[in-house]
Amino acid sequence: MTENQSLGTAAPSHAADGGRRSTSTGSSSRPLFVALALLGLVLVVGTAALVAMGPRIAYASPTPSSIALATPGATLSSTPTEAVAGSPSPTAALAGSPSPIGSTARWNHSATLLQDGRVLIAGGQNSDSGPLASAELYDPKTGTFTATGSMTAARVAHSATLLQDGRVLIAGGCAADGVGPCFASAELYNSKTGTFTATGSMTAARAQHTAALLPNGQVLLAGGETGSGSFASAELYDPKTGTFSSTGSMAYGRRGHTATLLSDGRVLVAGGNFSLSVLASAELYDPKTGTFSPTGSMTAGREEHTATLLSDGRVLIAGGADRSQYFASAEVYDPKTGKFTATGSMVTTRAGHTATLLSGGRVLIAGGDQDHETGRAELYDPSTGKFTAAGPMATARWNHSATPLQDGRVLIAGGQNSDSGHLASAELYDPKTGKFTATGSMM
Repeated sequence: MTENQSLGTAAPSHAADGGRRSTSTGSSSRPLFVALALLGLVLVVGTAALVAMGPRIAYASPTPSSIALATPGATLSSTPTEAVAGSPSPTAALAGSPSPIGSTARWNHSATLLQDGRVLIAGGQNSDSGPLASAELYDPKTGTFTATGSMTAARVAHSATLLQDGRVLIAGGCAADGVGPCFASAELYNSKTGTFTATGSMTAARAQHTAALLPNGQVLLAGGETGSGSFASAELYDPKTGTFSSTGSMAYGRRGHTATLLSDGRVLVAGGNFSLSVLASAELYDPKTGTFSPTGSMTAGREEHTATLLSDGRVLIAGGADRSQYFASAEVYDPKTGKFTATGSMVTTRAGHTATLLSGGRVLIAGGDQDHETGRAELYDPSTGKFTAAGPMATARWNHSATPLQDGRVLIAGGQNSDSGHLASAELYDPKTGKFTATGSMM
């Protein structure tokens, strides 16, 4: 989610969704947009572009027995060996080379607020050059993006976490959206030197996983997938030793889920996709015991939703989808009671959107896709439990990033839409004026 690790949330991803749903609001869907975009690439770029994108992973359909026989803590899919899944292939390295100036549109990238107020944008997918290893910095003082060192591997659907010492942990991901190989490798970005350096590898290759910074400085990485289904395992990264170690497993394999650091130091994991079944269940990770335990279930099964820690310690769950529809509904988790309760519904249905806590306590909901992506935004007020429309975005987008800046504004960057395909543009939301304004484009 997005992106937004400083808020203890993870932004959802559309990688390898398998064209899982249609919606009652119209006959088209995001998979159709993707298909049209790919058709356009064929006409403009030619066969070489299709080769760079690679085949899309197909998932086996779930069976009732696969759900009934799931046991707590079980890893529900096999993970490719590190020799295969954790090592970038020569093709991936070539595809991830930095794009020429003016062409680096990105989606499924990461965006991390650094301690000096700049924002690190790293990796993601580009319609022309495929997966990206390049990275850039946004400076809110100048409103411009500038290049910085490239990652050691091109990555899509990876995680990025700001550590307590100011470095950024980049972990996992795949060589392309929905296409292997996927990585167990990880690296660290040092903003003082502008360089990425390798660190210890994860115990398993992961993409579409979540990452949450714990109070003790370690990072919890949970769930994810490598193309053969979601899995339940979790692990911890220790920045003092630069190593990953296994920790307790979740009750179910999950991808497209959220992980939110609570005020008491525990982590709420909610929803996601398990063997193509969308989950309403949630669980809590306790860093004191290193174990996951069940908590109340959401009012609906959701994936590609958002989870935002509110100022009062509750968690807002908004939007998302199951395999038949997109949601406008929202609910709030109270860690004191362990229960989810419905709250006001959003103005529009959304999945693949972003949710950002503003300095005044409200939550900005922006973008996302449904039958048609939306350029509309809205605000959630926890004091009233209601959503209200906010100013329209400068550009409709999904699979973008939203990063709260130190001055209270929100940087929204990259993503996709049906008109322009992949986006290099960025915009700023100012809560004082309630307006979105364009800012410098990514390089």
